[in-house]
Amino acid sequence: MSYFHAVAPANAFQDGGVAGRIGVLLVNLGTPDAPTYFAVQRYLREFLSDRRVIDTPRLIWLPLLYGAVLPLRPLRTARNYRKIWMNEGSPLAVYSKRLAVKIGALLNTAFNDRVHLELAMTYGNPGIASAIRSFAAQGVDKLLVLPLYPQYCSSTTGSVIDGVNRALKRWRSLPEIRFVNDYYADRGYIEALSRKIREHWDTLGERSHLLFSYHGIPAAYVAKGDPYQHQTEATTRLVTARLGLKDGEWSHCYQSRFGRVAWLQPYTLDKIKELADRGIRELTVASPSFAVDCLETLEEVAIEYRERFLELGGKRLTLVAGLNDDDDHAHALAAIITDRLKVRPQP
Repeated sequence: MSYFHAVAPANAFQDGGVAGRIGVLLVNLGTPDAPTYFAVQRYLREFLSDRRVIDTPRLIWLPLLYGAVLPLRPLRTARNYRKIWMNEGSPLAVYSKRLAVKIGALLNTAFNDRVHLELAMTYGNPGIASAIRSFAAQGVDKLLVLPLYPQYCSSTTGSVIDGVNRALKRWRSLPEIRFVNDYYADRGYIEALSRKIREHWDTLGERSHLLFSYHGIPAAYVAKGDPYQHQTEATTRLVTARLGLKDGEWSHCYQSRFGRVAWLQPYTLDKIKELADRGIRELTVASPSFAVDCLETLEEVAIEYRERFLELGGKRLTLVAGLNDDDDHAHALAAIITDRLKVRPQP
């Protein structure tokens, strides 16, 4: 399996001396700057204009985007963001920044000042281009990019690769580059996720049916070769094995469907109804496709899906918090970065 795309030769980072500096770029999806109509509209315009996100022909999609989606969707989305907004800002931005600080500290301890870390968002602020400019100012000549998506998807990881390449388009002397395509089966990631679920159950005092709810993508993307579905299923298998769960004690599904085309199934709401019909009254929901908590976990799962489950006769639906800036999470990602850098830490 290939874990990186190299502009330079495959052994380019295997330099114990490290001439120059190495940049590490963490990238998450992005978020509006504020939970307001116009801030959300600006964000959605950028997000939904990406051809990797929506690959419908432009002559069909753009009239729908500007005529219906952008005038109307920000109303509901901004209202939902207001339900979860933190004093410091959007949860996705807050937790991503905290996580980046922890990872940066771990890398600094290992490599002193040889590694410079930046956080960027594919859409919104801080942008990838500004991070790339910072690397240029720091004299970075080797660059490792880690999209904060455990499972590869063209709509997410692919867009990060596009964004980095666009930002580097006018550089005369390109840095050597690696992209971490995925870490869905990484031992540290799987252990951190499994431990988070165990701690959640310990806090509740009991286990309940475990529902793995991943962000969905159109089924056509998988048919065209996107490995996302395979990787989500692999993550689920690895975690259930680590937790010692038997068939019937867990389910796998996909949330956040958008538009009328067929997306990966089963859909989370359909699965919740099926489980309620089977007489399951308590659900634990984990969302392993999200590195940190965001609108899709804190509002869609913890509020919308919980209310729906209770309406169907359920007694309790609880969300396993994202890995966020947990120490286990930071250590797992720092280990992935260190492994990909292939340099010797300072003695």
